Amino acid sequence: MLGFITRPPHRFLSVLCPGLRIPQLSVLCAQPRPRAMAISSSSCELPLVAVCQVTSTPDKQQNFKTCAELVREAARLGACLAFLPEAFDFIARDPAETLHLSEPLGGKLLEEYTQLARECGLWLSLGGFHERGQDWEQTQKIYNCHVLLNSNGAVVATYRKTHLCDVEIPGQGPMCESNSTMPGPSLESPVSTPAGKIGLAVCYDMRFPELSLALAQAGAEILTYPSAFGSVTGPAHWEPVSS
Repeated sequence: MLGFITRPPHRFLSVLCPGLRIPQLSVLCAQPRPRAMAISSSSCELPLVAVCQVTSTPDKQQNFKTCAELVREAARLGACLAFLPEAFDFIARDPAETLHLSEPLGGKLLEEYTQLARECGLWLSLGGFHERGQDWEQTQKIYNCHVLLNSNGAVVATYRKTHLCDVEIPGQGPMCESNSTMPGPSLESPVSTPAGKIGLAVCYDMRFPELSLALAQAGAEILTYPSAFGSVTGPAHWEPVSS
């Protein structure tokens, strides 16, 4: 069962039962779920999750307003968990602005999302937060951090992207995530949620099968790759690997 809610082009919400195979979504099934059995036409006994798509801007408060509307609608429809994309917090105009807009996990923006999770009573996967880590003063670089909140608004897991996307884009020049971002030091163990056991990754991580294999072997039932691929990198990476 898959229900679509149409939106203006800059935002989109889909609600799905994670036991079903739905191609080209950022929530993928790592293995068949025991609960993924036949569904009656009158009800869906599987837990519902919401996949929220947004086009982020440098305006963090406007981005939060857009994400909050989608999360509240997901809660109204009965979802137990909502997934937001990489760079849900903002996409800046240049690396200097990215560093300027970044915040620590204990900052104002993440507090707003913890309150949103409590208000709506559902889990939130925050797919790629521009995090000023404890080493910010020394490195002046940030982390691309996938944050998982429970329905009480508590941070239950943080995964810092380990594979940074440094590529030459034909006609556009280099894109070097490592210029402003530090690679994460380790993987995060899969986390039990109302939708199943989730393995956390981010975007370009999907190019490295050892990561997904390690998460699956550790018991992950759902692998997540929240992404902010562009018009060139999307077809080059997301479509071939996820199809």
